[in-house]
Amino acid sequence: MSDNLENQAKKISSPKSTQIQDRGALIKEVCRLIRLARTNWDAHNNLACRTERERALKLYETLSKPEKDLIPQVLRVWLRYRSEKYFGDQRSKPKRKQT
Repeated sequence: MSDNLENQAKKISSPKSTQIQDRGALIKEVCRLIRLARTNWDAHNNLACRTERERALKLYETLSKPEKDLIPQVLRVWLRYRSEKYFGDQRSKPKRKQT
């Protein structure tokens, strides 16, 4: 089962997420990606924020319930609720820039 989760983590093309060794490293990587997405959000860089949020969400969904509880609540709340308001399925996709 852990081989399957590691393979899923390797599919995500983030520089640091290519070699997830253990579950602790996976949790740290999820936290790092959420923090990076929040930093991009604060900088009004929506495309980068959306990209990092999607990566973090894919890894977050591979975690078990006890592992999800190890992620700080502030990060979990931002990932699941606040960012869902702006990047969720009910929102329209970003439009291309007109030249």
